[in-house]
Amino acid sequence: MSDTDSFIEEVTEEVRRDRLFVMLKRYGWIGGLAVVLIVGGAAFSEYNKAKNLAAAQALGDDMIGALSSDEGLTRAEALNEISANTPGGAAVLAMLQAGALADAGQAEEAVARLQAVALNGELPLVYRHIASFKALGLQQDSLSIAERRLQFDALAQPGAPLALLAAEQIALLDIEEGNAEAAIDRLKAIVEDAGVTADLKERATQVIVALGGALDEAVVSEG
Repeated sequence: MSDTDSFIEEVTEEVRRDRLFVMLKRYGWIGGLAVVLIVGGAAFSEYNKAKNLAAAQALGDDMIGALSSDEGLTRAEALNEISANTPGGAAVLAMLQAGALADAGQAEEAVARLQAVALNGELPLVYRHIASFKALGLQQDSLSIAERRLQFDALAQPGAPLALLAAEQIALLDIEEGNAEAAIDRLKAIVEDAGVTADLKERATQVIVALGGALDEAVVSEG
C-alpha cells in the first residue's frame, strides 16, 4: 500500500469517527430511551405478574370463604358478592355459583350460569367443556336421551379436554337404552385409552364386569 493510500485511509477512518461522534451526540438519546423502555418494560411486566398473582390469591381466598357455609343458598349469595377481574376467574366463579344454586334446588338458574360459560367463545375450550358437562349433568330429567347423547358426543370428540368422561356418560346412556353391548364396547375403549385416569379406568372396569363383559388379561394386569 502506498503512502498516499495509507493517508487516504486514515483520513477516511477519522471522518467516520467524527460522523459517528456527531450521530451519537445527535441521536444518542434514542439508545438511552431504548434502554429505559426495556428496563421499564421488564419492571412493569414483573409488577403486573405480582399484581395478577395477588388478585388470584385474593379471589381464591374469597371463594374459599364463600364456600364455608353448609347451605347452598347461603354459598350462592356469598359467591354473588365476589367479583373476578379475569375471564378465567369469572368462569370458575360462575361454575361455583352454579354448584351452590344446584345444591339449593335452583337447577334452572344453575344451568343458565353454566351455559353462559359454555357459550363464551373468549374462554379456553377446557372451561367451556367443563361448564357444558356440568350443565348436562343437571339436565338428566329435563333432556331426552337423544338430546343428551348429541351434546355428550360433541364433548367426546378425539382430543377434547373431557373426551373420556363424555364417552363414559354416553356408555351410561347406552345402558339406559338397554344396549349393554354398545356400552361394554365403549367402556373397553375407555379402559384401553392411554390417557385414562386410574379412577375412570376402575369405574369403567366395574361397569363392564357388572354388565357381564370381560377384559383382556393384558388390560387387567395393567390395572
